[in-house]
Amino acid sequence: MELKWLLCVTLLALGVLAVQAHDMDEDNDADDVVDIEDDLDDGIEEVEESKSETSSPPPAPKVTYRPPVPTGEVYFVESFDKGTLDGWVLSKAKKDDTDDEIAKYDGKWEVQEMKDTKLPGDKGLVMVTRAKHHAISSKLSKPFVFDTKPLIVQYEVNFQNGIECGGAYVKLLSKTPELNLDQFHDKTPYTIMFGPDKCGEDYKLHFIFRHKNPKTGKYEEKHAKRPDADLKTYFTDKKTHLYTLVLNPDNSFEILVDQTVVNSGNLLNDMSPPVNPPREIEDPNDQKPEDWDERPKIPDPDAVKPDDWDEDAPAKIVDENAVKPEGWLDDEPEYVADPDAEKPEDWDEDMDGEWEAPQIANPKCETAPGCGTWQRPMIDNPNYKGKWKPPMIDNVNYQGIWKPRKIPNPDFFEDLEPFKMTPVSALGLELWSMTSDIFFDNFIICSDRAVADDWARDGWGLKKAADGAAEPGVVGQMMAAAEERPWLWVVYILTVALPVFLVVLFCCSGKKQPSAAEYKKTDAPQPDVVDDEKEEEKDKGEKEEEEEEEDANEEKLGSGADLGSASQEEEEEEEEEDRKRASEEEETVNRSPRNRKPRKD
Repeated sequence: MELKWLLCVTLLALGVLAVQAHDMDEDNDADDVVDIEDDLDDGIEEVEESKSETSSPPPAPKVTYRPPVPTGEVYFVESFDKGTLDGWVLSKAKKDDTDDEIAKYDGKWEVQEMKDTKLPGDKGLVMVTRAKHHAISSKLSKPFVFDTKPLIVQYEVNFQNGIECGGAYVKLLSKTPELNLDQFHDKTPYTIMFGPDKCGEDYKLHFIFRHKNPKTGKYEEKHAKRPDADLKTYFTDKKTHLYTLVLNPDNSFEILVDQTVVNSGNLLNDMSPPVNPPREIEDPNDQKPEDWDERPKIPDPDAVKPDDWDEDAPAKIVDENAVKPEGWLDDEPEYVADPDAEKPEDWDEDMDGEWEAPQIANPKCETAPGCGTWQRPMIDNPNYKGKWKPPMIDNVNYQGIWKPRKIPNPDFFEDLEPFKMTPVSALGLELWSMTSDIFFDNFIICSDRAVADDWARDGWGLKKAADGAAEPGVVGQMMAAAEERPWLWVVYILTVALPVFLVVLFCCSGKKQPSAAEYKKTDAPQPDVVDDEKEEEKDKGEKEEEEEEEDANEEKLGSGADLGSASQEEEEEEEEEDRKRASEEEETVNRSPRNRKPRKD
């Protein structure tokens, strides 16, 4: 028991010493650090050679990149693995209402691998420059018409340098005769805008569609409600994320990030402003009557100010009972000129005026209760009541808050199929960002969820698998941390060994019963076991009696002539058993230490 506690204290002491040693190492001066680094530099080659000879951890499993191939019908697909921008059109337009210096869409696009790619050969579209307008687009293989098939838009984004302010959303450009990709700009008509956007601490995931008013023919943007999920991680972790929009003919929609739903709803119920206007609106020509009373409470007209109510009494009065503290320095000012201050050499009294030393707190006042002219403090006036006001009572003429009457909405319409939007014929990215090197990859537009999932598995899925294979496991991360901070080894040992030690300590430290040999050596009183032995003998005797009775009954049934002799033999056997039992009990009692005479030393 004492050895166990000693081991516990030793482990804890090792932990404390390790932490203290780590703190002392951090407090070493710069010269010591330089000396140590010089020594390490001298032996660096030897260490590297020894490491190469020793066993190294097994290499992480490699993930080989293969360009994804669509497994079904698609309207648009692009993986950029050819390494070119073939099929894409760079905009030559200028933004309206913008200075000419920044109005051009002169931001640079390139096809390249990610900076820290784990999949050599996997290329994507990179928005290289920052603080510039970027616009690029590409035609769909065939226009998508919103009829009976769902629309699925999916692509990957990686904010390689994080993101300060900017977007990474795509626009599905409306099919119009005027569409010219060479002049693609912010005013180019689009049907759907979808993707991440961030500025400041506002993290967004847009889904906007332009709805055509069937009465006026004008288009109005409808915004999906904000997701409840926290989107910050997708912008800050510098990992590739998969963004998916699923729009169904029944007007339902789903927004997924990394194949997890983060937002969903219905075009009729979950867009702002609503697709369909209200049936009734407030009459703009209705006016509130002049005698309409909206006051729920009014001052009591019958209330009278009390005669003793003094409205002129001040809120604060001088405390007449106050006494000046002893030691108060009336003749000393609170602030004095700094005696150590000197006039600057470049001080020009003609320009700057007469120089005066800056004021500092009077050092004589530091030990005194106060300096300067003493004045009695102000206290609350117990007689202060303020301006009298009559109490408020319920207004018997209260009519509630007035609202204009409702009239039928002259602009009302009901579109029960907002899914049937303007067909799209191109995909474009029109972006501004204060961060460079935003990576896009693996665009797909299709109508089959399985096709989109297969495309995600062969593209984004490979990136995820490669990142997972390259990242060390929990044990590897702990080992790497311990290499940088050797004192962590003690923490690991204590974390693992201490719980095991405590379990062993409390489970195996029960009270040990002394053996019979120890009793014999010390002649200490041994626990009384006679009662237990008696109980065992009694149970044994009863069992034997039952067996003998059964045998006797069988003999009676088998032979009536031998009944008398059997009974006599039975009695003799019982007497013999009783004598044996009495003899055994007597021997047991004699063996007990209570009946043994103590030895003389």
